Amino acid sequence: MTTSFDIEALRAVVAGIEQGSFARAAMELGRSQSAVSMQLKKLEQQAGTPLFTRRGRGLVPTDAGQALANYARRMIALNDEAARAVGATVAPETIRLGLPQDFFEDVMPATLSAFSQCKPEAHVTVRAGNNHLLGAEISSGRLDAAIAFFPKHSGSGGQLLGELPVHWLAHRRFGDLKTDDVLPLVLFDHPCLFRLSALAVLDQSNRRWKAALTTPSLPAVWSALRAGFGFGVRVGHALPDDIISVGDRFRLPTLPAVELRLLGAPDKSPAVEELMSILKTTTLNAIEDDEASPDGISA
Repeated sequence: MTTSFDIEALRAVVAGIEQGSFARAAMELGRSQSAVSMQLKKLEQQAGTPLFTRRGRGLVPTDAGQALANYARRMIALNDEAARAVGATVAPETIRLGLPQDFFEDVMPATLSAFSQCKPEAHVTVRAGNNHLLGAEISSGRLDAAIAFFPKHSGSGGQLLGELPVHWLAHRRFGDLKTDDVLPLVLFDHPCLFRLSALAVLDQSNRRWKAALTTPSLPAVWSALRAGFGFGVRVGHALPDDIISVGDRFRLPTLPAVELRLLGAPDKSPAVEELMSILKTTTLNAIEDDEASPDGISA
């Protein structure tokens, strides 16, 4: 007998994995938790293999469950696209967008404003994610579109939008530092690309350093630099006015540039394609504005 998966049960699987909780998924879907549990049990019976395993008080997908979820997202998207094509009632399409924190204050609102004029019925969820997770979340199907930083010549997928220089940064009023002083650093959590790059060039130049502060938050980095904790490492986009490039001033080793890439899920709906097109244009405009700025990045 041919196995036919129930589309609403597949919605429950996808929502549960994305929410990290089937209790939250039940609330999002407007169903009782017992109803969602019954749907999951039915899917496991149809699949003939466990789709989830218990971890603590929650459920996590098995390899089979994760594989089914990847197909489920595509099946749900096709189901809803077909329903819209024939004029049937369907819930608004949800598009999941990921951005580095550097582009969250300008590229994100400009992109969503333009997209809402084209697709006012679509629902967009936005994640200002840790950069190293964005590519993995595109591959796993947890995000539909993203821009992310990668090392130069990494051979990473997606579409190259540009190469951006990386700078040593500090507050405008940061004091003096002797050549043999230990370099205090304000770092993102491991395995941040900028963190790894900075530590590599410092080790290669035999420059001593210490982690003065570590954080997953870009605003926290700016606050720490203002407080005089030390030096940060980032691209020059959307820097606060009081944060400046200080690499030449303190004779710090040159940092390698990074690539900025546009990423998209393999099976994209027309709405995701439209969002990615707008995201590309908005991001390229932002990068061009950085290059054309008469101030550039101040030192």
